[in-house]
Amino acid sequence: MKKLLIALVTLLPSLAMAASGHNVHLESANVDLHDKASLERGLGLFQQYCSGCHSTQYQRYERVATDIGISTDDMRSKYILNDAKIGDLMENAIPTADAAKWFGAAPPDLTLVARVRGEDWVYSYLKGFYADETRPFGVNNTVFPLVGMPHVLQDLQGLAVKQEDGTFVTTGGKLTPEEYDQAVRDITGFLVYSAEPVQLERKALGVWVLGFLFIFFIIAYLLKKEYWKDVH
Repeated sequence: MKKLLIALVTLLPSLAMAASGHNVHLESANVDLHDKASLERGLGLFQQYCSGCHSTQYQRYERVATDIGISTDDMRSKYILNDAKIGDLMENAIPTADAAKWFGAAPPDLTLVARVRGEDWVYSYLKGFYADETRPFGVNNTVFPLVGMPHVLQDLQGLAVKQEDGTFVTTGGKLTPEEYDQAVRDITGFLVYSAEPVQLERKALGVWVLGFLFIFFIIAYLLKKEYWKDVH
């Protein structure tokens, strides 16, 4: 619980900035948590590009492997990039003090970011980087202005340059725009799953509960009519 509160407190400054009037259009992520292949691709991309600085420290490698349908051997060989054990929490190795020195603030844990921000925000944020020579890492973000993070997916997307008419032209990426959209959707899907691993189970259980209440209502109504038929 203490770690959870720390994570929420860490996110508060960025939440305040987001709520301070930066009204931007958010693209729909269209995440499908039933698509296990997409979740596995998102896990791979997150581990490769994001886990060096960001952690998802409220979930364990083993639980992720079970939920997504990855074998223990594949999780160890493909997605555990350090000496962590399969039952360990998914923490990063970067020292907090060094991270704060390098980036101005320690990169936050991202376990709950999709729950706090929303999946559309995460998706649009990862697509929103553009060239800005005034920033320390040479990039800014349309969704999170004055962001202190480098564009870690630049080799995939390329670098977007803002034109005089306000549009952006992107060049230099390994992926086509459609392929990059899918890659970002995969990462977003993994973070949506991370924020609430039991979401699908909760929704399925909710359907059964509503069905039970509906049937119980019918029985209760018929019972009420039987009890009161002589009164009326």
